[in-house]
Amino acid sequence: MTSHDLTSGPVDRRTVVAGVGITAAALTLTAACSSNDSSTTAVASAAPPPGAPAGQLARTADVPVGGGVIVGDTVVTQPTAGKFEGFSSTCTHAGCKVNKVVNGLIECPCHGSRFRLDGTVAQGPAPRPLDPHPVKVQGGAIVKA
Repeated sequence: MTSHDLTSGPVDRRTVVAGVGITAAALTLTAACSSNDSSTTAVASAAPPPGAPAGQLARTADVPVGGGVIVGDTVVTQPTAGKFEGFSSTCTHAGCKVNKVVNGLIECPCHGSRFRLDGTVAQGPAPRPLDPHPVKVQGGAIVKA
């Protein structure tokens, strides 16, 4: 009777494929569950719900006070309760896309620029504020102005 020892011979294709799949699933699960920052980034739905106003970016309830959401090419923030602002998601330093809003700052992953919730530069190398993308509240929706 022979036993299967991984060090003594070739491994069949199904075993390799199954092992790769299990490893990929484990890595994905680990990455998804390992966030330990106090992020206030929210992701707004790409498709507005039926009956939503034309140009809807997010619902007001989607944007936390003191935080923001990134929707396509627009960052929508709510610096104080009921005050919503919109900005380009393109960093003014090298054109990278900002990728999160954390602890009251809009962050660019490329070179470390950070912007306040009013779009002004909090930390360079960005030379100027984010470009405005005017927004307005229409009912419970935030829309392009």
